Order: sequence, then structure tokens, then C-alpha cells
Amino acid sequence: MLPDGHFAGRVALITGGGTGIGQAIATQLAALGADLVIAGRRREPLEDTARTLRGYGVKVLPVAMDVRDAEAVQAMVDTSLATFGRIDMLVNNAAGNFRAPAVALSENAWRAVTDIVLHGTWFCTQAVGRVMIEAGGGSILNIGTVGGFHGGPLAVHSASAKGAVLAMSRTLAVEWGAHRVRVNVLTPGATADTGAVGQLFPEADAQQRIIAAIPAGRFARREEIADAACYLLSDYAAYVTGANLVIDGGKWLGRGHLDNPNRPAQPAQGDTP
Repeated sequence: MLPDGHFAGRVALITGGGTGIGQAIATQLAALGADLVIAGRRREPLEDTARTLRGYGVKVLPVAMDVRDAEAVQAMVDTSLATFGRIDMLVNNAAGNFRAPAVALSENAWRAVTDIVLHGTWFCTQAVGRVMIEAGGGSILNIGTVGGFHGGPLAVHSASAKGAVLAMSRTLAVEWGAHRVRVNVLTPGATADTGAVGQLFPEADAQQRIIAAIPAGRFARREEIADAACYLLSDYAAYVTGANLVIDGGKWLGRGHLDNPNRPAQPAQGDTP
């Protein structure tokens, strides 16, 4: 846990900040003193979350918008600056995903995910990056997925987009390092009490199969992801840029193949393959 008030006087902008991991990160930042801009497509969860966050004594601006719209992104940034006068941190958390065989993926399905994950992340990063460069520094955190570097079945659209975000992050970490703008990636595994788990693994047996592939033997908790995010955004990570912090209980270390429903059954010991 970072010291009380570590982010006092700073402003964080979080996309997808009304629910799930984005909400958890926003809550932890508010608890540590940051003022917040939380963005998302649905106003109601944003307003509900904003009311809760204000209980920490911080200012919160909810903005209903779509990260796929570059003009809407710029309007959000302009409104944030008009309200707070600064943006010190950006968390690109907005995402979309669903499981689908690659051969059956339609053009619209492909674009539905890549437009949010890749284009939306870029629009926000570029718009906020300009602000941070002019201000003399800042911290950008992109939320990744292990499929973006490790591979996995039934999510080629998400994996491709997140893989591109990882490359984007590393490229900007180099290009913007001289401006004291840090760019990192936080890659969570399956996280309890999030829409992603419900969307990707709605059946109880599917969730148990995923847990069986996690060396730590459980899903992540949202608070654990938020703690890691706050570290990467904080002054304690001032020399960390271009990094990808994986927090998935060790699943990506060679056991991820166990969740592949297309994996052929292995022959029993002693059988002829």
C-alpha cells in the first residue's frame, strides 16, 4: 500500500472507470488522494461510481463518451483540463472481448473489439500524451492481456489488438522518455467480479477449468490489480517505463494450454499416439 495522500493534488483519467477493474483502480487512486475523471459509454454506472468516490473527499468528473470517437476523446480531454487544469495519469482500461473461433469471426466482430482496444487506446494516449509532454511529464498505464504476447484460443481479435497496444506502449516509452512521460502495461489474468469473467467464462465448469490452469489456484481480486496499477502510476515506479507487469497467478507460465477447448485429448500413458 502506498502512503496516505500519495496522489494528492494529481488528476487521473480512467477509461472504463465505472465498473470492474477500472472502478477498482479509480477507488484505490481516490483513497490515495487523486482527483478523477472516469469515462465510459454508460452514464448510470459512471454516476454511481462517482458518488462513491467522492466519499474519499476527492473531486470526480464522470464523462459518458465512446473512446472509438477521436473527437469525443479530445472533447473529454478538453473538459478535464477545463475542470482540473491538468492530467497527470491516464489508465486505458476500456475494452471489449468475446470468445469466437477465428474462422467464423465477422468483419464487424473484428472491428468491434479492435476499434475499442487499439484505436481507442491510441486516441486517448495521443490526446493525453500531448498534455503531459507540454506539462513536463506524466504516467500512462495500458491494461493488457496475456493473449497479446502469449497467445490463446478463441480471442484473435482481442489478442491482436492488445498485442499492438503492448508494442505501442514500448515504442512510446522510448519516444516520450525524454519528456518524462512513462508508459507501462499491466496485464491481469482472469479477475473475479468483473464483466470479462462473466462474458468469457459464464459457466461454472468453465471457470473451474480456468482456475485449474492457474498455479495460484484462484482468480485475481480486483483490489490486487488496483494495487499493482497504483504502484506503476506512482513515484515509486519513476524509473519504470516500457514494462509489462503480468499479474495472473502464474498462469501464463506454460499452463495456459489447459484452457483450450480445441486441444485434442492426450493419449493415456502407455497408449500409442
